[in-house]
Amino acid sequence: MNINIVCPHCLKETIVEKKASYSEENCTACGESLLDTALIEGNAVILDNYITHSQLPVIVDFWAPWCGPCLQMMPNFTKTAQSMLLKAQFLKINNDDEQSLGAKLQIASIPAVLVFQNGKEIDRFVGAKNSKQIQKWVEQYI
Repeated sequence: MNINIVCPHCLKETIVEKKASYSEENCTACGESLLDTALIEGNAVILDNYITHSQLPVIVDFWAPWCGPCLQMMPNFTKTAQSMLLKAQFLKINNDDEQSLGAKLQIASIPAVLVFQNGKEIDRFVGAKNSKQIQKWVEQYI
């Protein structure tokens, strides 16, 4: 079975074969490895592209550089993204830089982690979690 995802390098839609694990997988548009970038910095346009074109769950961390719990959780979020390559797609969005997006999505507290599937938000959590907690939460949507 093939699935559509968004390449973290060129941000174009690409097709990959769904597998239990991957040793190598490249973007059909730009040729870059889909396994060397687990987490990208996003914005409203990038988020819309991901939730419109990716058939994988899109996991988004809204954070800010002044937020202690956000900074505490970031390594855990990154570790989870690296351990779940091509099972979900991970973005981090600076809520200070994307205030209108945060308002649209009703981000009242950060860190706020949202999951999108089929173009819609289906769940979220607020507050810092460790990597095992984040991974367990994401696994329910895979």
